[in-house]
Amino acid sequence: MKQITAIIKPFKLDEVREALNELDISGLTVTEVKGFGRQKGHTEMYRGSEYIVDFLPKIQLDLVVTAEHCEAVIEAIIRAAHTGKIGDGKIFVRPVEQVIRIRTGECGHAAL
Repeated sequence: MKQITAIIKPFKLDEVREALNELDISGLTVTEVKGFGRQKGHTEMYRGSEYIVDFLPKIQLDLVVTAEHCEAVIEAIIRAAHTGKIGDGKIFVRPVEQVIRIRTGECGHAAL
């Protein structure tokens, strides 16, 4: 099993979720996060004063899938989240040793 963490632009969330639904991915955690990479921050004006916004709003998606579905899920996220502009995001993939469904006690693939 693999844990996939994707950092995407907020307005791409619905498109990514639809792409994952097409792959029958049912479990997903969504977190609003802030950060920066190469995109850096930007300058904004508020009541006549200029200030720097260092951390940009992003969405973090976390999901665990079987190793067989991993590449298809990654491709779907890339296809749905891509704008071609700086700040499209990143995807991180990590191995998962065990998954346990708390309600039933099911383990491994059955718990997904």
